[in-house]
Amino acid sequence: MGRAVIIAAPAGIIIWILANANINNINLLSHISNFLEPFARLMSFDGVILLAFILGFPANEIVIPIILMSYMSEASLIDFGSLSELKIILVNNGWNIITAICVIIFTLFHFPCGTTCLTIKKETKSLKWTLVSIIIPTVTGIILCMTITVIAGVF
Repeated sequence: MGRAVIIAAPAGIIIWILANANINNINLLSHISNFLEPFARLMSFDGVILLAFILGFPANEIVIPIILMSYMSEASLIDFGSLSELKIILVNNGWNIITAICVIIFTLFHFPCGTTCLTIKKETKSLKWTLVSIIIPTVTGIILCMTITVIAGVF
């Protein structure tokens, strides 16, 4: 529980600041997601999705709420009323079947959550193995998503 608090509390503060701090009347979440957009497109994502995965480091279950918060320009994490409402939000923001497949693949193959990383560091007593546990699945997920994007582009 202590590790969760160490990771989750600062992350919540960071997400709140990014959603509420504005530059030129655009929140920081939007600025950062626009910056990430070109790389994210290589994986059939948009910048919002990639940023949500990055900000979801403390707890992977907040990735979709961050995506929805960003798409709906809300200043806090939100929930949706039904699956059909979720579908409308995602489709209206450019999601297609390839986007959905790549989000699922990257969910399975990306860095572990922050508390898991702290546990790996504590158990192995090695920063090297902690970094390996982050890098290998993340690079695997990126390569798989890029491969799916290329194959989808051919068909």
